[in-house]
Amino acid sequence: MVKQKSEPNPYARFIFMYIFMALALFLPAGTIFWLQGWIYIILMISFSTSLITYLTKKDPELLKARAKTKTTESWDKKLGFIGTPFFILMYILPGFDAVRFRWSKLPLYISIIGFIGMIFAVTIFSLVLRENRYLSRVVEIQEQRGHRVITTGPYRIVRHPMYLAVIFLYISHCIALGSLYSLIPCACIIIMIILRTIREDKMLHEQLEGYKEYAQKTRYKIIPGIW
Repeated sequence: MVKQKSEPNPYARFIFMYIFMALALFLPAGTIFWLQGWIYIILMISFSTSLITYLTKKDPELLKARAKTKTTESWDKKLGFIGTPFFILMYILPGFDAVRFRWSKLPLYISIIGFIGMIFAVTIFSLVLRENRYLSRVVEIQEQRGHRVITTGPYRIVRHPMYLAVIFLYISHCIALGSLYSLIPCACIIIMIILRTIREDKMLHEQLEGYKEYAQKTRYKIIPGIW
């Protein structure tokens, strides 16, 4: 008997992710008494819980796709490998910067702006998720699920609105946690996202039917009116 490969467990990933997030924020801070840190954790857990609950009811196949992390594209693996240290730094630096050593010394209203930006980013992400049931975490053409071009909702404005949401979320993350220094690894991650967008867009042009025609109508990849 051939042993079937187990499916990724989105709930286990969710728990692991927030344990890592809490440790990465509060250990460098050296204290649990950090208001922005707790607001951040609560906001992200609320969003992720809502997302998993929604997908469990409406589109469990997409939930499985979102839990998938193993990519088949070598260039995507390389970008992920290069980007991982910067991602970790983006979470570790705010505790040192905003709490322990207070390098940035940002006023509270800047953090409030950051949290508003986070809410805006997850709103965009939710709209994208509602329109695109092929929104896998990895770059792939999902032939087994009848992958087709999505042209509705945010996809009327840019071809990769999810990346727009992620970039906005990461920048807002740094500001919300009161750390200017964390914007340095954040900028490196954004470069990785831009490189990934270029390669993914090229792959979609070559392999996804109807994408060339869609790209001619929707000119911009991530930023409306710019790129």
